[in-house]
Amino acid sequence: MSINSEQVANTAKLAKLKINADEASEVAERITAILDLVDQMQAVNTEHVEPMANALDAVQRLRIDQANPSEDPQARRAAFQTIAPATDQGLYLVPKVID
Repeated sequence: MSINSEQVANTAKLAKLKINADEASEVAERITAILDLVDQMQAVNTEHVEPMANALDAVQRLRIDQANPSEDPQARRAAFQTIAPATDQGLYLVPKVID
């Protein structure tokens, strides 16, 4: 598949980007190279290749998600409240981010 500089210029115009003819030509060459690579990858026979999540076939070890009954929830909450920058009536106060 080949992309020409006119297609790049038209796409840039639709995206409201300013691009000169030299840049459009260079971008067209780069996109064409990328599309050629995609065509090469699509041509590879993967019929007997099993899908995988990552190349190393690694698994992530996760801890067991269980409550710790030895900890008092109120004591833990109080400890977190003491290190919080601002609290009011047991709630954490955070800066306003949306007007």
